Amino acid sequence: MNLTEAYQEARAQAVQEGQRQVVENLLRFRFGSMDEELSRVVESLLQLTPEEFTPLCLELSREELLARFNSHE
Repeated sequence: MNLTEAYQEARAQAVQEGQRQVVENLLRFRFGSMDEELSRVVESLLQLTPEEFTPLCLELSREELLARFNSHE
């Protein structure tokens, strides 16, 4: 692996970790805490773009989020 590939991998991982933090923070803000059920929804939300996951995190109820994303597992 050359330096450019290593940089690109590190950058992609940093972006993914940043998005995970955003999703978890949005859910904590909305619902007060991150429990096991909400934690399982995070991976599904990360498959979406920020433009898609942000309104879902802010607009759907906890029950709607769980129903929508637990059915995909």
